[in-house]
Amino acid sequence: MKYLRNAVRYGYAPFMMFGLTGAAYLVVSQLVVTEGKTWAYALLIPLLATAYATSMAAERIAPFFEEWNDHHAHGDMGTNTGHIFLYELGSINGVLLIPLICWLFPFQGIWPTQWPMWSQVLIAFVVADFAFMFMHYLSHRLAPLWRLHAVHHGVGRLYGYNGVIRHPLHQALDMIVGNMPLVIIGMPVPVAVVLGFVISVTLIVQHSNVDARLGPLQKHLAIGRLHHLHHVNWGTEGDCNFGLLLTVWDRMFGTYVEKLKRDVTAKDMGVDELPNFPKSLWEQLMLPFVYKPGQGEPERYKQMAAKAKTPAQQARDQVFHAAE
Repeated sequence: MKYLRNAVRYGYAPFMMFGLTGAAYLVVSQLVVTEGKTWAYALLIPLLATAYATSMAAERIAPFFEEWNDHHAHGDMGTNTGHIFLYELGSINGVLLIPLICWLFPFQGIWPTQWPMWSQVLIAFVVADFAFMFMHYLSHRLAPLWRLHAVHHGVGRLYGYNGVIRHPLHQALDMIVGNMPLVIIGMPVPVAVVLGFVISVTLIVQHSNVDARLGPLQKHLAIGRLHHLHHVNWGTEGDCNFGLLLTVWDRMFGTYVEKLKRDVTAKDMGVDELPNFPKSLWEQLMLPFVYKPGQGEPERYKQMAAKAKTPAQQARDQVFHAAE
């Protein structure tokens, strides 16, 4: 078991970030671009399912926190499945709008379409990585954006299956800021599809409950333990490490943090103002319209919690009471 655990710790991130994204790239570049088989886009669905299955298996073998593997205690699997459906549907709709956007903004010729496709994907990802980091930074600074972004931060645990949790309105803003400029200057649909797949896998890895060992890249990739620091419910201490994958942008903005004042535990995730973060998909979608930052938890969440709390919420309550 020790050897298997070490194999997962060192092999999980490379398999996900290079193996699965490489497979997606080959599907699109060879079958779609070279051979013109547009139906091959559908092959990305089983690859994405493999990413989720791999994260769940790896989390069982080499977890950061055993408590985060208790799906029953957290009671969020159904809701997270709904979030995944909405997120991927939003991504598909974004791709379908690319021809319309290109028609409205006919700036063809600016995007380096003559370059190898892999280099186009790399450029697109680096630009998107910065744009998403900046949007993420603003979402912690501006109350209207935070109300949307709180849907992502309210979760009581981090694991691969909730990596893509976003309020649809916030996802739309992310896509406008991160992807639309690339589309306007002519990013082709195949590149956009591969970019979307890479971003999805990156979010899965970033939130996975896997004790991944990254070697010399440990301080340069915003995944694993570095991202745990971003999700703590300690007031504004989590306003750090905003990067999607690279930490270089946080270093430029002065928001990179390698270690907080105290160690992060399994019960330190969430939003301090929302200890009774709603569990249903509908309530989470409605959260930005009832939650007002700085004014405490909405009364409706307290009433809902009084009727039924998951074991994970009860455990967090005990921690809060002990701190008081």
